[in-house]
Amino acid sequence: MSIRVLIVDDSVFMRSMLKNALAGDPDIEVLGTAMNGLDGLKKIKDLKPDVVTLDVEMPGLDGLQVLEKVMKECPRPIVMVSTKTQKGAQTTLDALQLGAVDYVAKPLGDKSATLGSFRSNIVRAVKAAAQSNLDNVVEKPAIAPAKTKCKFPEGTIIAIGISAGGPATLHKLIPVISKDFPPIVIAQHMPADFTSAFASRLDEAAQLTVKEASDGDVLKTGHVLIAPGNRHLRIAKRNSKLVATLNDGPKVSGFRPSVDVLFESVASAAGCLVVGLVMTGMGCDGAVGVQMVKKQGGVTIAQDQKSSIVYGMPKAAYDTGCVDNVVSLSEIPDALTAAVHNLKAAAPVNA
Repeated sequence: MSIRVLIVDDSVFMRSMLKNALAGDPDIEVLGTAMNGLDGLKKIKDLKPDVVTLDVEMPGLDGLQVLEKVMKECPRPIVMVSTKTQKGAQTTLDALQLGAVDYVAKPLGDKSATLGSFRSNIVRAVKAAAQSNLDNVVEKPAIAPAKTKCKFPEGTIIAIGISAGGPATLHKLIPVISKDFPPIVIAQHMPADFTSAFASRLDEAAQLTVKEASDGDVLKTGHVLIAPGNRHLRIAKRNSKLVATLNDGPKVSGFRPSVDVLFESVASAAGCLVVGLVMTGMGCDGAVGVQMVKKQGGVTIAQDQKSSIVYGMPKAAYDTGCVDNVVSLSEIPDALTAAVHNLKAAAPVNA
């Protein structure tokens, strides 16, 4: 059965580009287009599409206002389409916190490679949105912090892989993680120019120190590093310290940054002192990575289907047979605490 999509954008050019990109996929049916927010609201109510693509910046009723009304009156999976600007990034992050499932950045320029990437990204985002659990988008239950103090061997790393539904999910999780947690490294599928703003927002809400990773950053207790958009994040051991390295290598498992690349590197750098967590997202990035973490003696965790916005990546990880524990979002703080506490190493446990 086709995914029925409504396109809402004030630009004739973008409406045409989106329609051509989506209609070219056999699994997608474009129901129609809307030229502004008011027109979009009416057509969403009348046509009841499976997924809506929504322009962030429109005159009159803008994307955020449309999103708020839709999520209150007739909830639908929504993919935001935004500009690659600081303002566009900030507004998109607002939209994700308000209930948008995913987002795609508009192409810069008209080069065939750029346009081709945009087309594949919008198709992927629409398909992820169509598979989303809207209850987990509309409802925003609080997560309790871990019940016990986090103790772990020196050199421990928590690595998180996450994609569609990730920004809103991490905004629930990271603020309840305490400063006594080991270093956390995250590969979140996100365009370049968005990750810096995203990290800053998380930092403002968190007890931890959160930043976009830079080449050479040393991993520290109570700190979180987020892979920059369009760059692979790897962790290496240098002079007994664990440090972040960045590269522009080919996409792996369809993505850059890639969860598989991050997990492979932490498994290599920290061996059995790794906890790998795969969370909400479309596709299978992270499935190879959890096998590498498990092979080195680390602990692997996957978010469960009920609490995932998109149960693609966690399912792919689970299907490898290399996931030690499947937990709900609300159980993750305690699951991470228990996992790092039980890591076996000769090094002394920090108090």
